[in-house]
Amino acid sequence: MPSIRWDRRALIVIIFGIVTAVLWILCIWQLVLRYKTETSSPSSLICGNKGEYKNGRCFCPEEWIGQRCEIVNFCENSIYQVNSSVKFTFTRIIVDRYGYSEEKCNKSTVNAGTPRASRKCSKIGGKPTLDDVKFVDCSMNLQILQNQLSGSDNISSIASNTQILTSEPEKLTTENISTAADIAGQILKNYSQEATATVAAVATISQLLDARESEFNFADNNLTNITASLTQTLEKFSLNGSAVQPNIAVNHISLKPTATTAFFSAQTVSGSLQSENIKVDENVSDLKTDNDTEVQILINVTRKSSSSGDGSIGFVLYQNDKFFQSKNYKTHFNHAKQIISGNVVDGTVVNDVKMVFNPKYDASEMLLHDYACVFWDYSANDWSTTGCTKEGNKTELRCRCNHTTGFAVLMSFKINYKYAKPLEIVSNIGSGFSIAGLVITILFQILTRKTRKFSVTWMLVSLCTSMLIFNIIFIFGIDNSNAKNNTAVSTNNTVLDSDRVDPPENALCTAVAVLLHYFLLATFMWTALNSAHLYLLLLKTLRPIPGHFTLIMSIIGWGVPAVVVAITLGATYREGKQLNYRQEEFCWLAVLDDKGEVSIKKPMIGAFLLVVAVILLFNIIIFVKITVFVMWKKDTNLTSNKKKSFTTKIFGTLSIAVVLGITWVLGYMMLINQEATNIVFSILFCIFNATQGLQICILYTFRSPIFKKKVTELFSYVSLPDIPISLHSKTYYLLKFRYKKHTYENFKPSETFSEETSFSSNDQTPTKN
Repeated sequence: MPSIRWDRRALIVIIFGIVTAVLWILCIWQLVLRYKTETSSPSSLICGNKGEYKNGRCFCPEEWIGQRCEIVNFCENSIYQVNSSVKFTFTRIIVDRYGYSEEKCNKSTVNAGTPRASRKCSKIGGKPTLDDVKFVDCSMNLQILQNQLSGSDNISSIASNTQILTSEPEKLTTENISTAADIAGQILKNYSQEATATVAAVATISQLLDARESEFNFADNNLTNITASLTQTLEKFSLNGSAVQPNIAVNHISLKPTATTAFFSAQTVSGSLQSENIKVDENVSDLKTDNDTEVQILINVTRKSSSSGDGSIGFVLYQNDKFFQSKNYKTHFNHAKQIISGNVVDGTVVNDVKMVFNPKYDASEMLLHDYACVFWDYSANDWSTTGCTKEGNKTELRCRCNHTTGFAVLMSFKINYKYAKPLEIVSNIGSGFSIAGLVITILFQILTRKTRKFSVTWMLVSLCTSMLIFNIIFIFGIDNSNAKNNTAVSTNNTVLDSDRVDPPENALCTAVAVLLHYFLLATFMWTALNSAHLYLLLLKTLRPIPGHFTLIMSIIGWGVPAVVVAITLGATYREGKQLNYRQEEFCWLAVLDDKGEVSIKKPMIGAFLLVVAVILLFNIIIFVKITVFVMWKKDTNLTSNKKKSFTTKIFGTLSIAVVLGITWVLGYMMLINQEATNIVFSILFCIFNATQGLQICILYTFRSPIFKKKVTELFSYVSLPDIPISLHSKTYYLLKFRYKKHTYENFKPSETFSEETSFSSNDQTPTKN
């Protein structure tokens, strides 16, 4: 049979081509799956005016209502002309809301910057209609209005003035809130028949609920007493009154003598309440299964035999808990905590109360951990669980209580960490090849050291060892076991002390992060030492190498990373504060602060990226010098008749680049904040660095003449005489000399080039063996 000649260059090109093609195909395949678009919903065909189609219905923006968001729910821009020189301009106003004029009080008045007028948009005959304009006295303040309240004949004016003066809630102080709340409470308590005044008072309360959280200082007993009185007044007012504003809804239902249940439900639009989405009913058998309705309450009642006529049950819904400041429950997240109250008239007995809450919160940032069914205990001015039990789960917060006042659910969340998925197939394959290649390289370097007769073994073995350990720990330890912790809510109904729950301590994950940090830094440190070694041998042609060179290099290569890791760990890690050092998503260094922003105070920046950047900069400088002055320099002193070919130079350059870790520069390119660019560099980084160990094995082991000789012997041993494999190699060696106290260490580029050129210890003339 004809013999087959094994051309080493062709074989290497084929192996590299196949591996690279497979990895590229896998990367592209995963990207296609990741960014594959789902079937678009028919929302644009069903819902108009930017409505959103979901669960078989249209969810409309505030300005529109109707089955397909086709009905106008606002009053258009308007101008109110007082006379030829005075006019007031109003922008679009949502139905049942108040709009404020663009004209403000003069800077010389006590209410500088406050709107001078307001008007309400009401629905009359099914059509949005603007009410009369109400004006404010710019010289008036809340304290004066509070003093005028007693015995005043113009309650409506006081109510509208208070409402306008609180129209910029971000400017309100604790004193302003107390005074305005007192005015609104007195109007609802003593003038409940004044429809215009009571609606303005409810609007004022809604605006107070938009004031800054910091101004609700309940160390101020006056504010505590006023808000407690206000919420109790609202419960009484709800038995007969109705009003809906963005942050509060008051409604009631008249029960027939035969009625056994009263039902109330609410759904917000863009975080605001609307009368269109407030529902009340009687004789409802049970709570509804509706994830879009944010709160439902079902009161089971019995009418006393002595009572006659229709009964009444009132409901009050608050969009946040600013009037219910707890001393024990601490909040960290910005999420709505709705409070629902019910109130019944005398002659009606409450048997039990069922509630279901579907609070809206950003699930991309936090996950519900637990909840508690509570009510507001006015005697203690805090939440209590007495008489309440919970019957739901994480998707449906159900409660049952035996009274009707001030219900809420307190929730505790954990941050929604994006736990790393199990290693993707590209990383698995690349890391697997790298581990195999590194093991082969280490064994080859150690077992053939005497045969090869030159001493660069320790440097390369140390680099491969640190890289090998890093890859093994990365594959088996990078994933955080906390990702599997998805416990159900507790069955105990106890008052929570905070809305934030930190993830459980995971000492193993922290240990993995420490080891990964150390061995990756050690890998880079050994690339820097290899770089320095090549610089001394090839550029400085240093002879002799200093005594104890190997010992010094070992202390630096393994010791410096240990010092960096120890300092970093000591400066950042504290018991219970493990996330100061590592991430929760996977077992690696922390980089983001509590706000999700990159922080220079986190160890990823100073203890890794900065250190690696300095090493890479050093390696790149040495790499460029070696490439220009050694690899690609024309050498007229070569005794070989054959000059180094272009392919030889390419492989030599790649060999140096791989061992110096130059491809890690792609990791910094991934920081570019541009999606397309980031994806490209991510793919390249994945391919080149996941297979770095394999590249070292191919360039420093498979291409070695000794390895090829061993392979030839192996094929001969397994008896394949009909397929002789010829391994052609032309090698140039370094001479090695040993003196009494100094070792002349010579770099043998046969580990990196195919046709090797090296310098003797006596002169610059290459020798061929």
